[in-house]
Amino acid sequence: MSSSINRRNWLKSGMLLSAGLAAGNWSDVLAESRKTKKIPQMLPSGLLEHEAPDIPPMKARLLANENPFGPSDKAKQAIKDAIDTSFRYGWEGKREFVNLIAEKEGVTPDHILLGAGSTELLNAASWYFALETEGKIISGDLTYDSLIRTAAVHGAGCDRVPLTSDFKLDLKGMANGIHNGTSMVYICNPNNPTGTTVDSKELEEFCMRVSTKTPIFIDEAYIDFTDNPEEKSMIKCIRKGYDVMVARTFSKLHAFAGLRIGYLVALPATISKIKEYASGGGTISATSSAAAVASYQDTDYHKYAYDMNNKSKDYLYKTLEGMGMEYIPSETSFVLFPIAVDAQTFRKQMFEKGVGIQTRNYKDQDYCRVSIGTLDEMKVFTKALKEIVA
Repeated sequence: MSSSINRRNWLKSGMLLSAGLAAGNWSDVLAESRKTKKIPQMLPSGLLEHEAPDIPPMKARLLANENPFGPSDKAKQAIKDAIDTSFRYGWEGKREFVNLIAEKEGVTPDHILLGAGSTELLNAASWYFALETEGKIISGDLTYDSLIRTAAVHGAGCDRVPLTSDFKLDLKGMANGIHNGTSMVYICNPNNPTGTTVDSKELEEFCMRVSTKTPIFIDEAYIDFTDNPEEKSMIKCIRKGYDVMVARTFSKLHAFAGLRIGYLVALPATISKIKEYASGGGTISATSSAAAVASYQDTDYHKYAYDMNNKSKDYLYKTLEGMGMEYIPSETSFVLFPIAVDAQTFRKQMFEKGVGIQTRNYKDQDYCRVSIGTLDEMKVFTKALKEIVA
């Protein structure tokens, strides 16, 4: 299909997907969306549920995996300094940011595509593979669905591979599931909403073996929360010339959820194709790119945010253990754990107590996914949790 048809409409409709982080029943939604080619906003039981008129003010906003400890002071100062020249488009700042990434990752600037957060880049890749290759995507059964949902709206199916018994993506199952109609493999590592990672050596071998016949898209939104991000990242495969795409976002560790900036690293030929469906960084403000340059180099802040996240997460672990509740050990800024209460009822009761969370259902078991907040927010969460499950 020609990439020139209604691309502006796709970009416009794709912006609505940014609110679509909620779990839900997508069968009817997608059936209708395929007819209209429009992506509906997901407000009633999702990310923006706390804005409903009958929901009390939020005491603990733990539903969007935002970093409550930032941005860094250096990023804030960079924003202030950039305001005076923000009447210009700020291409120089974006070029500086790209060059910094290229130098750190050992690639050339033409390996990098900027976007307003990773959502724009996920959407761009999904549109390309859905509309140009017209094949199916293969991914985990329980994973972050932004790319998959967008591709589905434009007619691309998805072959789902169940997770392993320890809630990790099944690389062997994905490799075995690839067929002639597979256009791309999508891997979220660390995975959302489970918080688990796959073994980095196994993933590297998977990428080198599978990408010779099928492109691989790896969403590394939470890689900075792992104990060894550089070792776990698959950008190393791109340096070796493999057809792998790695998306990064500043919305998590860097605390740029509202500032909106992210980037994609891939082979130059792949970047050229996906770029046709993205803004090429045009949606990023001059202030955001200036802040990104500062935050990218602020390693002291990276450690601070990492340590603070783990401190709050450890508190949550101890609370759940003290209540006799199980949880999935997480290498991210959120934790998934099973609940005995109906998901919709549980979510509503938590919101009524001023606590925003998300829920999932996997293999007929309901789960709570709670973002890691400040220690005070985690105390609000655990107090509400105890009142509900007691």
